[in-house]
Amino acid sequence: MTVRRTILKSAFAVATLAMLGTNVAAEELDALKEKGVIRIAMSGAYPPFNFVNDENKVVGFDPAIGTEIAKRMGMEAEIVTTAWDGIIGGLLANKYDAIVGSMTITAERDEVVDFVGPYYSDKRAIFTQKGSGIGSLEDLEGKKVGLTLGETHEAWAREKGYDINTYKGLPELLLELENGRVDAIVNDSIAAILAMGAKGQEFEMFGDPTTEPFGAGIAIREGSPKLAAEMQAALQSMMDDGTYLALAKEWIGADIR
Repeated sequence: MTVRRTILKSAFAVATLAMLGTNVAAEELDALKEKGVIRIAMSGAYPPFNFVNDENKVVGFDPAIGTEIAKRMGMEAEIVTTAWDGIIGGLLANKYDAIVGSMTITAERDEVVDFVGPYYSDKRAIFTQKGSGIGSLEDLEGKKVGLTLGETHEAWAREKGYDINTYKGLPELLLELENGRVDAIVNDSIAAILAMGAKGQEFEMFGDPTTEPFGAGIAIREGSPKLAAEMQAALQSMMDDGTYLALAKEWIGADIR
């Protein structure tokens, strides 16, 4: 529903600009193509979707997707890392041109940015240490819950009234859970399962029955429907020719569309 709303909003923008006889809609795409570079932001702290490797390079599913989209648009991708809680503000301040950082598409975010995608889907899950005795949302009452600052899960947990601690990214969350400084963490299921599996961290988990699965989208500034359309076409071509599936299997181990 949110993606359809975004498409309709972009279509309305195109029609409005056409009536005004302006060329504003083409300006951002044309400027990016003239430079030959699109700056793509992510936190760099969300393995295996995006993280900094031993060579101090940002790698993972998100930068792979962003780089391939840029390539298909005739541009190079410049990967930028920034704190998640200010990432939309940075986009609106023109510090970068797009966010390919596993951002959940929400109605609130769609009020200030436009989305391309979604490029994968996931669901919320709660993770605890083995034998914690925590197996439902009700069991979280009175427990310390860890979340990444600025994620949709933080707003959800605050609305539930849980006692929360916030952190910069998933690696910190896993460490806090492992060391017992929080009783549970809330995260997108795929990233947490894979990250804990990679480090051999034992855990128990349960899903959030109150929330539907969600899509992760690519955020761009509003008012650039031609840029959105070209990015969407590049993403779709990746899905059609098998490139998307190859990248998903390389970084995630499964098709996550």
